Amino acid sequence: MSSKDQPSDRFLQGMETRRSVLGNKHVDNAEKNKTPFDEPFQTLITESAWGHVWSRPNWTKRERSMVTIALLAALGHYDEVAMHVRATANTGATKEDLREAMLHVAIYAGVPAANHAIKIIKNVLEEMEATA
Repeated sequence: MSSKDQPSDRFLQGMETRRSVLGNKHVDNAEKNKTPFDEPFQTLITESAWGHVWSRPNWTKRERSMVTIALLAALGHYDEVAMHVRATANTGATKEDLREAMLHVAIYAGVPAANHAIKIIKNVLEEMEATA
């Protein structure tokens, strides 16, 4: 959001939700590294993904977390899988939830996608436990 633009209500809601899920450190880092080139993209994801979809009342953050990780794994977006596994510290999704999500990925999106995502999830969970 450029300094001459006022943030929309959707952006403000999105930033609040984004921080509650990903944590202040992650969001502050993204904001610090934002450039004029990717600023419109950052605004888009803050308003749409975080301000609209993640802020809806119909599902809990835990439910959204499980679905998001499963979708990212199914699509092979493994860096995003790792980021959202780290966010489970804030969303309440458990190791058991992630295991069940990966079983669904294996059946509905393929064993190779689930297998690779499981490796990433295990590594991230170990890192999280080591720093807890």
